[in-house]
Amino acid sequence: MASEIFWFLPTGGDSRYLGVSEYARPVTNKYLRQIATTAETLGYDGLLIPTGSGNLDPFLTAATLANVTSKIKLLVALRTSAEGSPTVFARKTTTLDEALDGRLILNVVPGAWPEELEADGVFLSHDERYEQADEFLTIWKKLLYGEKVTHKGKYYHIKDAINYFWGPQKPRPPLYFGGSSNAAHDLTAKHIDAYLSWGEPIAQVAEKIKDVKARAKKLGRQVRIGIRLQVIVRETEKEAWEAANRLIGKLDDEIIQKAQHIQNVSDSVGQRRITDLHKGDRNKLEIEPNLWAGIGLIRGGAGTALVGDPKIVAKKLKEYEALGADTFVLSGYPHLEEAVRFAELVFPLLDGKKPVTISGVVTGGAFDTNLLNQHLAKARI
Repeated sequence: MASEIFWFLPTGGDSRYLGVSEYARPVTNKYLRQIATTAETLGYDGLLIPTGSGNLDPFLTAATLANVTSKIKLLVALRTSAEGSPTVFARKTTTLDEALDGRLILNVVPGAWPEELEADGVFLSHDERYEQADEFLTIWKKLLYGEKVTHKGKYYHIKDAINYFWGPQKPRPPLYFGGSSNAAHDLTAKHIDAYLSWGEPIAQVAEKIKDVKARAKKLGRQVRIGIRLQVIVRETEKEAWEAANRLIGKLDDEIIQKAQHIQNVSDSVGQRRITDLHKGDRNKLEIEPNLWAGIGLIRGGAGTALVGDPKIVAKKLKEYEALGADTFVLSGYPHLEEAVRFAELVFPLLDGKKPVTISGVVTGGAFDTNLLNQHLAKARI
């Protein structure tokens, strides 16, 4: 079975350079719609819409895409620690899924930065957030399964709740999730349909997959596997590495130190694992062949990228596939151009992906610069 390829919607901003305002693009719904419609035209299977205080609201953003897309799935972040009542969220779920005609997927995010959560009124420890997420999802799933719910737990007290509306997906949209702690793996085993690992070295990802699958098996469940990665692909490997270095070329030591401080105050085990790959040292960023941690110098979360020519990048993706991954959630800066570039260069090398069609023009494995420029001119960015 061919893997699904998702792209990323940059609801926190976009740029050609990381960590500086030069060439930064303002976050507008118009620009996000351009990325979404381009990704659908190119043949991507889905879009990840993130959450966080520095991002536009993921549910409202997804709703604005309902009428401009028709096929692409929307993987919408659900911050369980700050969402409020699971009964209200059950109604939001079925409402959005109906508007998307069954294309909704939920990406569960208990939260990783205490200061950010406290600004939203959430004062919970790491393990408490996972306890709350477990309770939230338990109630939410019962409502989507048609049960009348009365519940009195540590975080929620609910009496005679019923979800009166049904979305196209029966009984509910799939749940995706990524986390590296014991609490995260337990939550995955109990509730999650697809586990997303950040793009760590192959051996480390294999260990996480083995552990998640073993915990799920004990509960009589199976969990699909996905990988969340950045990609920097060019026609030659030399050009790809030049593009990678250019992306962080305007970062100075002060910017990196400030970013690393923010990442170090996170209580996320996954964030700590990503940070440990480079330890803030810009001279030690290729952590295994063609897996580069430079984005993690400045960006929290998915901080690693596959860097290389199309054959190298496709080969690295297939190494993760060999571990059991059937979904890849990818991104690249800036996201509009890189969505086109990746599709033109790499799709022809992936099972189940066709050569790219833009404005009725079919391209193969060679990157068509003129075609890209025509497309971007129409996008008006």
